[in-house]
Amino acid sequence: MAVEFQSITRSYGAKRVLDGFDLKVEPQSFTVLCGSSGSGKSVLFRLLVGLEKPDAGRILLGGRDITDEPPAARAIGYVPQNFALYPHQTVAQNMAYPLTLAKAPKAEIAKRVERTAGILSITHLLAKTPDQLSGGEKQRVAVARGLLKDAEIFVLDDPLVGLDYKLRERLMDELKSLREELKATFLYATSDSLEALNMAQRLVVVDAGRVVQHDDAITVYDDPRFARSLDLIGFPHANLLPGRIGNGQVEAGPLRFAALAGLRDGDIVAGLRPEAIHFEGSPRGSKADLAIAARVALVENLGGEAVVYLDAGDTQLTAALPLSRIAPPEFGADIRVVVDPADIMLFDAASGARLDGGKN
Repeated sequence: MAVEFQSITRSYGAKRVLDGFDLKVEPQSFTVLCGSSGSGKSVLFRLLVGLEKPDAGRILLGGRDITDEPPAARAIGYVPQNFALYPHQTVAQNMAYPLTLAKAPKAEIAKRVERTAGILSITHLLAKTPDQLSGGEKQRVAVARGLLKDAEIFVLDDPLVGLDYKLRERLMDELKSLREELKATFLYATSDSLEALNMAQRLVVVDAGRVVQHDDAITVYDDPRFARSLDLIGFPHANLLPGRIGNGQVEAGPLRFAALAGLRDGDIVAGLRPEAIHFEGSPRGSKADLAIAARVALVENLGGEAVVYLDAGDTQLTAALPLSRIAPPEFGADIRVVVDPADIMLFDAASGARLDGGKN
């Protein structure tokens, strides 16, 4: 079932959290909304499930306007950030609650609860009550309950936040399997860009209550249309260097190169992913490379690569350098790195919009 948000606005006092939010979610897609805390993701989901109403705009499910319908009429499986478990019920009863309300046969309820508990590794908790659970266990129970509802749309608001990495990896895999099995429309919110890239078929970058970019996940990563997309999606975080175009030249921090024809003079932001910075003499370099002298400020050795924080004059750069054939540089070392100008993305300083055309 398709979901459509049309010019949604929501304010709390003088603070506008959603500001003309427009988004169409295709049926049976797994769409991930990624944005920093306060960007409006959770508020949007509360509007979708009917816990709040927008100040303006419409919400459509399958073309039907549900903006003013009560939550019970929307048939949406919802996993909120807060666990909202019933303290007097066991885990099994909490999980079964949506099916019990729908008056499903008891044998079917028991079978589905047992199966979902197995997927989320909480079978051993079924007889316990919420006060006997850890925070991570409560989280998994809440996810299970949301997924057990008979629905064509499932809304998951940062469901894996706070879980240890191994459990998050496993649950991400299980959720991807469930989306194929249920053939439902999934909306999933996270502030973790790696989680977003891992999970998303369609990725929506949200900032200040608006959609910044909506595309398949690889395109958003590979071809960001706004500086905010580049900043939010990917780890280590991209380098964003304030600069200027003038007299046919781009100048941003230590970067100096010829501007593409047709670009106007003015203030810009140059964007550069850490993996686009290489050791001088690297086989991945090219004749067009810009050489940058830098001093190593910090090294994080991740095994196959090192995240290296560099001081290049007055500019700080983050580089992700492969270590397959070379030792990581030492703290305080003076090194030279190279950058291909083709890997540098240019954005308008005022609007954040891409200036150099991107990939076609």
